Amino acid sequence: MSENIVEQVLSGGRRATARLITLIENNDPQAREMLKAIFPHTGQAHIVGVTGSPGTGKSTLVNQLAQAYRRQDPAPRVGIIAVDPTSPFSGGALLGDRIRMRDLFGDPGVFIRSMATRGSLGGLARATSDVVKVLDAAGYEVVLVETVGAGQSEVDIAQAAHTTVVVEAPGLGDGVQAIKAGILEIADIFVVNKADRNGVEHTVMALKMMLDLNHASHPTLHHGALMPAHGPDEPAQDEAAWRPPICKTIATRGEGVTALLEAIYAHRAHLEETHTLSRRERARAESQVRAILGHLFMNRLQDRVSSEELARLVDRVVARKLDPYSAAEELLRTVG
Repeated sequence: MSENIVEQVLSGGRRATARLITLIENNDPQAREMLKAIFPHTGQAHIVGVTGSPGTGKSTLVNQLAQAYRRQDPAPRVGIIAVDPTSPFSGGALLGDRIRMRDLFGDPGVFIRSMATRGSLGGLARATSDVVKVLDAAGYEVVLVETVGAGQSEVDIAQAAHTTVVVEAPGLGDGVQAIKAGILEIADIFVVNKADRNGVEHTVMALKMMLDLNHASHPTLHHGALMPAHGPDEPAQDEAAWRPPICKTIATRGEGVTALLEAIYAHRAHLEETHTLSRRERARAESQVRAILGHLFMNRLQDRVSSEELARLVDRVVARKLDPYSAAEELLRTVG
């Protein structure tokens, strides 16, 4: 069955693609082997992350952006991953982004998948990167990833995407919000959505001020971290040459979406011209390896340490008979 699903995914089969994604979300043992089989066929899609605070209109914007892609000639196939928060009480998720994207349901060139975070932090589900690989292997040239919308700590998308779009909206906070460290530092493109509201120019001005301060203090700052200007085998390039543009949109009416699409294409071209794309791919691969390693390590730890043993260790920490570092070191020796 595994080989049949892999073949169908690689040929663009929608049902097989959905089936493999379900296996990944359910942590099915078959999924790992199928991911290994499709991995050599990945690396073609342009991954665009769309993030920002709740209420900025991300889902509506993604809906319009996907339609704009599909109006291109030739029209790329578009995969959409919409991540929704999981309830800490029921364990369920509304997955309501699909409702806002109903205009896309009849298009065979668009694949929409809603995912629950299932307790993962950082705005993405743990399986998101694997689902991106599936859509990539299935022939979707563009993969749009809409994050939960958790706020300033939602920065995992910067490591998962080639182009990160941060969506703001007027009236969601004062100008100081725009210059806080965190989520706004990961933007390749800013979008001020709901631009028909009062205060839009104030929001744009605050973003421009943040960009001016950031450029002056950290000329090679990318995605919230100082990155080397070039790799050992790559020519030096001015990474600061890309200044995140600010696009104003009214997503409910589709206004400004064409300009946003042009900015995304321009950023993709910049990544290729400056060899930044290969560096981001390497950083992305390292992030994925580290995440998988941490997951496998925790699984092995849980296999070797019983819940009773862990409870006894925690009791000693609570009683101040053992410090947390020593407790962790003791658990490490168990795995080693």
